[in-house]
Amino acid sequence: MKPGLLMVLMALMLGACRSREPSFPVARISIQGATLVDNGLLGWASTDVHDLFARTLRDSRRFELLGEGDKGGKDKRAQGAWTLTLELPFTREALKDGSAYSFAEVGVTLSMERRGEETDQRYEVVGLGEVRVERKDAEARREALREALRRALSQVTQAAALQLAAVDRPDAALLQDLRSQDDRIRQFALRVLADRRNPAAAPLLISQLQEEDDPQTVRQAIGALAEMKARDAVPALIDLVKDREIGFVQEVVFAIGEIGGPEAEAYLFTVAQGHDQPDVQAAAQQALDTLLASRKLSAPEARGTDRAEH
Repeated sequence: MKPGLLMVLMALMLGACRSREPSFPVARISIQGATLVDNGLLGWASTDVHDLFARTLRDSRRFELLGEGDKGGKDKRAQGAWTLTLELPFTREALKDGSAYSFAEVGVTLSMERRGEETDQRYEVVGLGEVRVERKDAEARREALREALRRALSQVTQAAALQLAAVDRPDAALLQDLRSQDDRIRQFALRVLADRRNPAAAPLLISQLQEEDDPQTVRQAIGALAEMKARDAVPALIDLVKDREIGFVQEVVFAIGEIGGPEAEAYLFTVAQGHDQPDVQAAAQQALDTLLASRKLSAPEARGTDRAEH
């Protein structure tokens, strides 16, 4: 076979594979946050960032922007469309140890939301673009910052496609994804399994509580375990609060109350009665009161009374 013909066939095969990848409908893109206001170094308004992000989504071929043109079946797809909210937590220049150059850095957070018949879905991915600043003049610094933004947007676009692909996968496939070599695929599969309250997610979330170098991961695991009402997590959560600052301890106390169960109830009672910090005592008492009220409302006699009244 001639080399030229082989290249054509490979290109056609690649295009066919890409066409089979699902595309995700996007109803709206919004840009939020104060980082772009009076950001003279970046020199772009929120509309410029919006247009750049929209172009990045289109170029990925994984997203369909429903607001663009008249597409057949658009109304039907809009029912399951996602709303994307982009924020830039920071744009900055940073020095690195041992380097004579500074680096332009842009942080990006992308939230994806979709309304459902029973519950709404919300996921979040982050990206960090980093570019070395070659010269100290304003033009070079601006271009480095813009390139860092482009890279950050590319990162969150790829991550968003992986996360939304996980949302559409059945539990059995997600459990297989937990063995992936790609950290992102494992993490996104775990998020979806946790949202679905699949028991297989609990041990992995509990293990994430030990990620002391990543507070965001720890907080996400705490929230997911509370949503799942994973009672097996209560001992690990109790251990987690040792030698921690008061605000974090209060967060964990409320999560334990949300999970419930005899062990959680006993712990909250002990903390409410004898913790050496009044704020933690108050949080434990509030969590305990809420837990006891919830248990009372869910009791069979309470449900029977409710039916009788109606």
